[in-house]
Amino acid sequence: MSAKDMTGKVCPAQPPPNEAAGFSRVRRALRILSKSTAIAVALSLSAPAPVSAFDLFGKSDEVETADIADPLFYTASFSGTGLSEDDEAALRDASALLADSEKPVSGSLGLITKATSDRDNLVGKLYEQARYGGLVEIRINGTPLESIEPTTTFTGKPQVSIRIEGGEVFRFGRVEVRSDDGSMPPQQAQEIVSGQPAFSTAILAEQDRLVSQMKAEGYPYAEMADSIVEADHNSKQLDVTLVVHAGPMADMGLTTVSGAQDVDPEFIREQAGIEPGRPYSPEALAEAEKRLRDLEVFDSVAVREGDTLDESGRVPIEVEVQERKQRYFGVGATYSNADGAGIEGYWGHRNLFGRAEKLRVEGSVSRIGEADSFENLNYSTAILFEKPAFYGIKNTFTANLRGVQEFTDAYKRRSLRGGFGVRREIDKRQTLTAALDMDWSRITEPAKESEHLIASIPLEYSYDASDNKLDPSEGYRFSALLEPATDLAGSASFVKVRVTASAYYTPDAADNVTLAARASVGSIMGADRSAIPADRRFYAGGGGSIRGFAYQAVGPKNAAGKPTGGLSVVEASLEARIKVADKFGIVPFVDFGNVGTSSTPDFTDLRMGAGVGIRYVTPFGPLRLDVGVPINRRKGEDSWAIYAGIGQAF
Repeated sequence: MSAKDMTGKVCPAQPPPNEAAGFSRVRRALRILSKSTAIAVALSLSAPAPVSAFDLFGKSDEVETADIADPLFYTASFSGTGLSEDDEAALRDASALLADSEKPVSGSLGLITKATSDRDNLVGKLYEQARYGGLVEIRINGTPLESIEPTTTFTGKPQVSIRIEGGEVFRFGRVEVRSDDGSMPPQQAQEIVSGQPAFSTAILAEQDRLVSQMKAEGYPYAEMADSIVEADHNSKQLDVTLVVHAGPMADMGLTTVSGAQDVDPEFIREQAGIEPGRPYSPEALAEAEKRLRDLEVFDSVAVREGDTLDESGRVPIEVEVQERKQRYFGVGATYSNADGAGIEGYWGHRNLFGRAEKLRVEGSVSRIGEADSFENLNYSTAILFEKPAFYGIKNTFTANLRGVQEFTDAYKRRSLRGGFGVRREIDKRQTLTAALDMDWSRITEPAKESEHLIASIPLEYSYDASDNKLDPSEGYRFSALLEPATDLAGSASFVKVRVTASAYYTPDAADNVTLAARASVGSIMGADRSAIPADRRFYAGGGGSIRGFAYQAVGPKNAAGKPTGGLSVVEASLEARIKVADKFGIVPFVDFGNVGTSSTPDFTDLRMGAGVGIRYVTPFGPLRLDVGVPINRRKGEDSWAIYAGIGQAF
């Protein structure tokens, strides 16, 4: 069988006369397309049971149209021999003819075209399985595909049969890596190992690694010059020679900006932070792109090197952006059977003065259905401001003003709080925040009413090594808060400390399950509990704490059974986030913790809650619905609780 490869050349069905029987040799470049990084590979391997040319990138997308001219329906069948169960399943999944068998094609030529494309896809899938001596045969109404003329007309409902002979798995033999000009000494491949199955994906991975390595060493235009693949069908070995073209080594040059409309281009250049004269570094470009994305004013950001060196021999850097809408607004809702419903709304501006300054105004009302009157609802309003690149591209200035009316079982509070601070990105994982806050509050407890004017200096360090901020599946997070505070309207001075860590793990053998764990410990030191304002004490219970209990329900209580808060807290949670469909998941969980009356955390008498939740994945994070029950329930406590919100519990 012969087939045309992607360049139109005919792949020979038998080895050329000057080559040994059962041995084929092809020299073809594994082309890296500069704009899309798509890799096209054509290996014409001749053998007693040859396979046709293929695209290593796998399945090509079929263009679906709303209206199909001359629609023709067909049936499709599949048979495979010499294949493992998993490999056969993968081939079935790769077949567009099978996947689209209930959809019409555009006439007879459309069916022939689809079958030809599917054959190449399936051959590519065989090569991914290291099967270079296999056979893919497609017949339409019993006639082999290669014998069908393009002008053939099918009537009725044509029958398409797909037959695949897997053949033996090839293994890598000799592997050589070198440069075309001798600038790089021969080295050992890392993704291709002699004696291992010769998966075509391993060749592609090694090419990517080599090009990335050369770029990281300061060669901005490094690319693959050639890939030579020799297949011995007798020994079932694949010899590979990869040839790299390094190109010139160069420093980075000037940065140009395109696509900016309302955001100051000079600010974009500053925020990219690419210094002319520094050695070329793909990592520096990636960091610049991340910084610009984190400004949240762009729909898309691309930071890349120019096509050629400039007159000074440096690499020009091109930044292309597409801006988002500057103004936005939204509404949201939460619900808990213990705490009632809540609604919130917000309006914001992403680019207030042209340098990505953010202004956000928000408000919320909660305890709807739980409070006995409008006066006893919880109200909150806030004005938030951020200015990036505050005396350095890694610094962000923040300011806020908040007004709160809050009714809980522990206290009633009216508060006006404001402050400002600076958040510094130490690196891509570490952040340090320092602020100055002033908080006036009037707090009513069962036995007293008091006024406070708290001045505090919260310092927070965070380390985020998780793979996703909204829905992590791997990695860990850590944060530590140190907040010295003094009551200018009273005599109390105290220090609040809290440390929180979480970890996420998805086993390779069960990639639809993410195991998540969280632990938190806190302490207030320097003053008696009675001198600490009630809203500054520790409480536990609720959707973001120990599920199964009402908000603030865990911890010390007074004679009337109302929570009083404590000077220390211990919390921990375990979850199994199980994905059952593309957008749905279930989450069994267990939470436990305690609030202590002394500054020393109390790890005894832990309260425990357990339950199950449902997750629905959206672009802005998973929607969460959790139902929990208290395991060691006490008299007067609710027997269950339900919580709804956006985002994972932690």
